[in-house]
Amino acid sequence: MDPFPSSSDPAPLPGRPGSGITCRHVYEGSVLTLWGEVDAQLREAASQAMASLASRPDPAPVVVEARDVTFIDSSGIAFILQVFVLGEETGSAVTLREPSAEVMRVLEMVGLAGRLNVEAARATA
Repeated sequence: MDPFPSSSDPAPLPGRPGSGITCRHVYEGSVLTLWGEVDAQLREAASQAMASLASRPDPAPVVVEARDVTFIDSSGIAFILQVFVLGEETGSAVTLREPSAEVMRVLEMVGLAGRLNVEAARATA
C-alpha cells in the first residue's frame, strides 16, 4: 500500500527495536503495524490507533501487520478484535497480514484463528 504523499505519519521500520503500534493511512486504506511485545503497556498507542481508524471518513480496507510481534497477551488480542469489530461496524474489510507464530498460537488457543481474515506469509522458494 502506497502512503499518501502528504502523510505525516512516520512509516514503521522493519525490525524496529522495542514494541509498538502505529497507524498510517494510505491510498488503498489504512495499515496498523504491531511489533515487539504487544501488551497492556501499549494501551496509549492502541487508543491512538483506534481513534485514527475511527475518524476515517470512508470504509476503506484495514491491514493489520503483525509479523514482528514476539509476544501478545489478552490486551493485544482484544485490540486486534476491536479493529475487526470496527471494520464490521463501518463496512471496512480487515485483514490480519502475516501474523507471527506467537500471534497465531494465541489466536488458536482462544479459538479465534479461523474466525478472522488472515493472510498467511507467502512461502519463499
